[in-house]
Amino acid sequence: MNLNVDGRTAYAYTGGRTFDASLPCVVFIHGAEHDHCVWVLQTRYLAHHGFGVLAVDLPGHGRSEGPPLATVEAMADWMNALLDAAGVAKAALVGHSMGSLVAVECASRYPDRISKIALVGTACPMKVSDELLTATRDDEPRAQDMVNIWSHSSYAHYPSNPGPGFWVVGENLRLMQRQKPGVMHVDFAACNDYANGFDAAANVQCPALLVVGRKDMMTPPRAAREIASRLGDVRTVEVAGSGHALMAEKPDEVLEALRAFL
Repeated sequence: MNLNVDGRTAYAYTGGRTFDASLPCVVFIHGAEHDHCVWVLQTRYLAHHGFGVLAVDLPGHGRSEGPPLATVEAMADWMNALLDAAGVAKAALVGHSMGSLVAVECASRYPDRISKIALVGTACPMKVSDELLTATRDDEPRAQDMVNIWSHSSYAHYPSNPGPGFWVVGENLRLMQRQKPGVMHVDFAACNDYANGFDAAANVQCPALLVVGRKDMMTPPRAAREIASRLGDVRTVEVAGSGHALMAEKPDEVLEALRAFL
């Protein structure tokens, strides 16, 4: 589904069904160097079970036009504009990693529009090591390898995969490789620079869910505790055996947590 947001084309995957703004709406926000594809397993189910689903490509990612947005705050404002373009009065937000920061900031800025937020693989602050941040600028292939290795638990690494022909790590690397040059550095710098997370979380008025991977090395469960303590109505689900790429490594567990919450 293509929408016009701020004069540019923005793409949103609708889960294999025509989007209906009259249904309860759930908007999915991907993380750094990703696009809507990371949510394909969860969004397809929800779209066929009573929800209007929008899994967005942020500007400069996937099929959405324009340069990538340089701050989490700008992404949150863009999300609000996307709801306008889709004719959605109120929505739940589900964000992974960088997308989780966008969800918190958007819920803080636009409390009347956000009914719930689910933060998957989150941390606050979401600091990036100097070595990785430099690599995202100067050596993208190396940075992609670093992130891809750190994002997955040992279960996901070849040959320990869920079935023949399914390679979780290779799939994620290919998704990162198809993003536009320069996007990775903008995304990781935005995560590193975001300083409003605790204040934004304290202003969130809607229920919140945290879904964390027990083996996550990018945003370990302990890194989510600070932001959880600032949220009012919050619950946490810890997924055993998963790293940072929870939606691919443990898709059923993530879906079950979202279903119960939504």
